[in-house]
Amino acid sequence: MNGREWFCLVLVCITFLPVHAQGWRKITTVEEVCAAYPGKMHEMLEAFDLEHRELTQVKMNYQSGDLVKACKALLDYYESSPSGAHLRRTLPEKTEETITLADTILKNVFVIQNVRGELPWTEDGHRDWHYKGPNNDREWAWLSNRHFQLRTVFNAYFDTGNPKYAEYIDLFLRDFIIASMPYPAVKSSTSVWRGLEVAARAKVWPSVFYGLQKSPYLSSATKLLILSSLPDHAHYSRNFHNENNWLTMEISALATVAAEFPEYKKSGEWLDYAAKTMTQSMIDQVYPDGTQKEMSSHYHTVAARNFELFERICNRADYPLPDFFHETIRQMYGYTAKTVRPDGYGVMNNDGDRTFDSTLILNAAAKFNQPEWSYIVTNGEKGVKPVKEPSYFFPWAGQLISRSGFNPDAHWSFFDVGPWGSAHQHNDKLHLSVSAYGRDLLVDAGRFAYTGAVADKFRGYAKGSQGHNVILIDGKGQSPGQKLAEEPLPDDQWAIAEEYDYAWSSFDDFIDVNGEADHTRLVYYQRGEFWIVVDKITTDRPRRIDALWHWHPDNKVKIERQRVRTQNDHGNLQIIPLGGEPWDVQMVKGQEEPEIQGWYSEEYNKYEPNPTTIYSTRIEETSTFVWVLYPSEKPVAGMKAEIISYDQDEITVRIAEPGQDVREVTLLTSFRE
Repeated sequence: MNGREWFCLVLVCITFLPVHAQGWRKITTVEEVCAAYPGKMHEMLEAFDLEHRELTQVKMNYQSGDLVKACKALLDYYESSPSGAHLRRTLPEKTEETITLADTILKNVFVIQNVRGELPWTEDGHRDWHYKGPNNDREWAWLSNRHFQLRTVFNAYFDTGNPKYAEYIDLFLRDFIIASMPYPAVKSSTSVWRGLEVAARAKVWPSVFYGLQKSPYLSSATKLLILSSLPDHAHYSRNFHNENNWLTMEISALATVAAEFPEYKKSGEWLDYAAKTMTQSMIDQVYPDGTQKEMSSHYHTVAARNFELFERICNRADYPLPDFFHETIRQMYGYTAKTVRPDGYGVMNNDGDRTFDSTLILNAAAKFNQPEWSYIVTNGEKGVKPVKEPSYFFPWAGQLISRSGFNPDAHWSFFDVGPWGSAHQHNDKLHLSVSAYGRDLLVDAGRFAYTGAVADKFRGYAKGSQGHNVILIDGKGQSPGQKLAEEPLPDDQWAIAEEYDYAWSSFDDFIDVNGEADHTRLVYYQRGEFWIVVDKITTDRPRRIDALWHWHPDNKVKIERQRVRTQNDHGNLQIIPLGGEPWDVQMVKGQEEPEIQGWYSEEYNKYEPNPTTIYSTRIEETSTFVWVLYPSEKPVAGMKAEIISYDQDEITVRIAEPGQDVREVTLLTSFRE
């Protein structure tokens, strides 16, 4: 072993010697960080392209063996370098003004997915970066390590000029980076070194580094620690990224480091790899109709935003992307615009929340010159009215969005006849959600939580058929269905016309159900008037059938013999079963035993009871059930609905509201085998 190899070995051995409790607080200067972590500083300098003409002084000092001078020269370069120009900020005038939310964070109190928790301190003097929050939820630990809270504090500093906010950022980052060493360089699911958290930090830190570049409150030691840790973050995203929407977040982070810090040796390689990987991932992730394959509106938006972020990064770096990249982002935002509810909230399906999408859609409409999207999301106040019918069908996703129009009180429904999805799936094929007159009526249960106490109680319900508006057979729900679509749904399974639209599909794999059991559902929407739902159960033996209808918690719901209807001041719906089957009708709300039923979660970690109507009966053989879903602004009494003819090929339904024209609708029931 020669002298240089021995020297490097010694450096590796002493790089991560623990600093005594609270000692990290005193490491603020270049001299102090080089003395405490010489190996890490050498490793950092080796990560830079010292042949870069602006880093000549850094190279000279480093080659002469003066680590401190080399690090100082590097900081001198970044103080006025062209890198990160769009992130640099003019420092505010000093004041003592405060912002309450930021002050809460300064106490290490974070609100993560609606759960408030205080990050404790450990015996080694660092914050407990592995703390799982008051619900012992590892999601809380993961998300707190994404450092989004620093954005709030960062903005508070520039809004007020109060030094305490910048000083907190300095201490926070120094604490975290030192506590997180050494970088394990392996794929991990720990609180600190999981891919999504690595990616999020790589997007937050550059704003801090450049925005506070001339601030006296961001210490030289913290700046060098950031520069030493970002290559580790890039290495993780480059080598251990996942697929689907995770990939979009992780690879856009890799591109962020490469574009904002082109002085790293591997920045060019990172950007090349990111572009190649992200482009292929877009092809793999997005169907030709613009829908992301996880089949969750929530994660569809996550992917679209990160594709768009990647496009912006490449534009700033003058790195060309193929034409279809831009067009696919346009299609993805088109999906969000065309599926949005009249109140501006998006589809709530699979793992997702009730998310307000109006601002997102308006921004996309301006960027892509799509005035029709503005019209949809503003209920006609802006933009240009779409030329075609207000309903939309996405043949690869298998999703029918039915609408009566684009006004605030319009009818809206979401019917799922598509594949299970590539991730974040629920067992809910043939689920139907309905809203009208500005009110959610029939709803998906939501996602509740992924881990922790809430998930322990509700996760099975959230993912299972029992939390959706589907049919259980012999008390059993669906198994996972076909994961991905191999082709779009054929034209004979859906239609959108001037006066109506419909779609239908089947499912035949129920958990622990023996023999033949197939559920085929057709949803027909008579524009501006009502929905008709036809459920055909094909079976080779007697079965118990439970039809589930979950209501939004804000609804006042009443059972009237076989019918169920709301009694709201504004926005109502009746469910009218036809055919005279002997249904046992019960209402469940907030049930925990013998099983979870009647719960709703509009946001992660938030939940409440909701009325759930369960229609139960027994059938001896293959049977068909028909339901009329009749919306109205005010409660309507005296509705009449009946089947006037029915055979193996078609069924005709007559619907009459007092004072209104009688409607007759004939639907095919001889579904394609």
